[in-house]
Amino acid sequence: MATVQHTRGSNRGNRHLSQHAPPRSWRPWRSPATGLVLVIHAGAAAVLGLWWSNTETVTGLDGWLTGAGRITGLLAGYACAVLLALMARVPALDRSVGSDRLARWHAMGGRYTVSLSVAHTLLIIWGYSVTSETSVIDQTTTLVFEYEDMLMGTVGMLLLVVVGVVSARAARRRLSYETWYYLHFLTYLAVFLAFFHQLSNGADFMDDPAARTAWYGLYLGVAWLLLWYRFLTPARHALRHRLHVAEVHQEAPGVVSVYVTGKHLHALGARPGQFFRWRFLAPGMWWTANPYSLSAPADERHLRITVKASGGHSAALAHIRPGTRVWAEGPYGAFTPARQGSNKVLLLGGGVGITPLRALFETLPGEVTLVYYARSPLDLALRDELDEIAAARGASVHYVVDGPEGPSVPLTGDAIAGLVPGLPAHDVYLCGPPGMTAAAKTALGRAGVPRHRIHHESFAF
Repeated sequence: MATVQHTRGSNRGNRHLSQHAPPRSWRPWRSPATGLVLVIHAGAAAVLGLWWSNTETVTGLDGWLTGAGRITGLLAGYACAVLLALMARVPALDRSVGSDRLARWHAMGGRYTVSLSVAHTLLIIWGYSVTSETSVIDQTTTLVFEYEDMLMGTVGMLLLVVVGVVSARAARRRLSYETWYYLHFLTYLAVFLAFFHQLSNGADFMDDPAARTAWYGLYLGVAWLLLWYRFLTPARHALRHRLHVAEVHQEAPGVVSVYVTGKHLHALGARPGQFFRWRFLAPGMWWTANPYSLSAPADERHLRITVKASGGHSAALAHIRPGTRVWAEGPYGAFTPARQGSNKVLLLGGGVGITPLRALFETLPGEVTLVYYARSPLDLALRDELDEIAAARGASVHYVVDGPEGPSVPLTGDAIAGLVPGLPAHDVYLCGPPGMTAAAKTALGRAGVPRHRIHHESFAF
């Protein structure tokens, strides 16, 4: 099937551009992620420095084993604090680094933390058994039941291992999102139990008041971030904005838009491209919160999401009743106009990934081209709105649908460059299914688009 193209026209009388896209100067967008990584590594170096300053010599097998056990224990304790801070949903981090990147770091760091915790446990037991010339089993019993707070620390370590197991890709595929989400809360209990063991038994804290104070400061600071941003802020927003469903509209087969209204919506500060975690307080839905992007710019009256039925929660939204109360956490995400560093933009979407791109299509300044891949013309959700926006702002939109032999325009660098002249000079906002986005990144790279110009945020976390 042929590609349908709307060419650029006049943008006179364009309410979208005059309202949402003031003139701006252009400069390449740079993520602060590198700086954050350096800060995290500097903290790890400081932890190693703590061990170094409290260690005079290391001799013998028992010394090397217990020394390694202390190092892995300190790093595991520090990593626990970092893991929780990454998922505290601090707006400054979320809107600059991006929710998906923070989630990936959290997942990777979780594997390191579990490994360090297990290594710490085994090395300490082995080292102490060599020192006391007892069996590993006897030494384990002595450590767990006779050392202060060691039993709590052991339970905490085991809970971390459980969370690590259920978070493994093979196990997670067998669990519902809701089950995995609530099992993940065991991390809080595990860290709480392990914290007291660190201070009671850690040789680097027992005789070093400054180190104890710093450790308390680290954990209390992270605890405050979690309490404020993950619990108190959503509760405060729920009480202030009193969100509820206004209406539900079918956009395409299996795709619906849900309009949510409430009070003082402008105070949420939601930007095009961002998402909320939505909890609909209806039977069978209240206990889960799923991330859905805004599919239109937020205004004083409404927030809108457009959702494809791909599971029980998303399918149930087609039948949600107007008036249903809504608990929305957010806005989150860095997939916003702030990443734009050029006056030429390509929006490249696939399937329901069109939802954040539709909001950006209306609001991004400059020359904007939209390329929308779908399986069939019926799957082109929000097409009438996209056509209206394209006509109003004089933009180009290309619809690419599957034909008998596949897409009329394949997802290759040459094909995309044929649709978008001067492609390497464009900023690209990319959103779609994982397979599509992976292929698109490869294609864009081969077409000469620099990596820093490709903006993508995954919502599968």
